[in-house]
Amino acid sequence: MSKKDVLGPYIRVNDPNLFVNQVAAEPGGEKVRECIQCGVCSGSCTTSEWWQYQPRRVIAMIRAGMKEEVLTSASTFYCVSCYKCTVRCPRGIKPASLIHAVEAIAEREGYRPRTRTMPLYRSLRDSIKRGRIWELGTFIRYYLRVNPLTALGALPTAWALFTRGRLKLTPPKRTKGADDVVKIIRKLQSMRTETGGAK
Repeated sequence: MSKKDVLGPYIRVNDPNLFVNQVAAEPGGEKVRECIQCGVCSGSCTTSEWWQYQPRRVIAMIRAGMKEEVLTSASTFYCVSCYKCTVRCPRGIKPASLIHAVEAIAEREGYRPRTRTMPLYRSLRDSIKRGRIWELGTFIRYYLRVNPLTALGALPTAWALFTRGRLKLTPPKRTKGADDVVKIIRKLQSMRTETGGAK
């Protein structure tokens, strides 16, 4: 082991178990170490007022090895992919992609932050297996995962969509390539299982 691989007497810098290395290995997180903590991402973020930890702080926490705090927080799930942070970052880090990399790790490892975003992701993923999204099926899956009673508040919107022909009661016919979509989803799930992540 060379001296450059060591940080202090006990910790290897290239240890894959270090959270910063895990994020850097995830697509979108490659440049996490290049952040200069200028705060442009947090100042540009359109939803940062709702984040428990703003983008700049999330990156600092990743580099500090605060895995539990980052992955159990709902902060990263407030990213709406407006990409203002990505356009303005002076280091070209692509903070939005980095934030989505953290979300992927949280989902794969079975973390359950207090957010409705992850159940929505799963509902969309399950619905697209016919090749197209069936909106009603997506909503049903989503509300069953969060709280079925909250669906009552969405009924006026659902009725308005239905009366305008925008909400179909039956699922769409399977489209060409639907089987390929299912294969891709199954392959991703098997990859997660092989790496010890959540299904």
